[in-house]
Amino acid sequence: MSLYLIESSIQNVATKEEFNALIERVAQAAQVIEVQVAKGFARAYFIVEAADEATAKAAFEAQEITVDLAKEVRLIGKELDEVKAGTSEKVNYLVEWEIPAEITMDKYLERKKKNSVKYEEVPDVKFSRTYVCEDMTKCLCFYDAPDEAAVKRAREAVSTPISSLSELE
Repeated sequence: MSLYLIESSIQNVATKEEFNALIERVAQAAQVIEVQVAKGFARAYFIVEAADEATAKAAFEAQEITVDLAKEVRLIGKELDEVKAGTSEKVNYLVEWEIPAEITMDKYLERKKKNSVKYEEVPDVKFSRTYVCEDMTKCLCFYDAPDEAAVKRAREAVSTPISSLSELE
């Protein structure tokens, strides 16, 4: 089994209760590992465990949930069992980064290891975990931070750009 990122533009969801009902529907059809949603419930990020991408997508399509993106991902920064257990710390910001074509997974992991100590320069921001697409097109980085400006300072400290920054519900 592999991990898959499923991104969806959520339709007709305006409250936490409606979103939780959506998650319950998905959980009946897929092995949901983690779900994060942008403020306002406009975009959701599901991490699911599945045999292949088609199976992961089908679980959402069967629930009439639009799949905008489906990609195999690798979890970095936390153990899968920890994320599954829900013992990971709180996150309230998501940074998406479109990875340049010249960066391989090995280069990314080497860079991540070398730069991670630089997060200490921004003590009010706590890096939690990253999901890197296996095709190296993008990654999702989760943070606990007081505001967007602090997240931007943390990304500057590790010399990594931001393609998109979202506050999470």
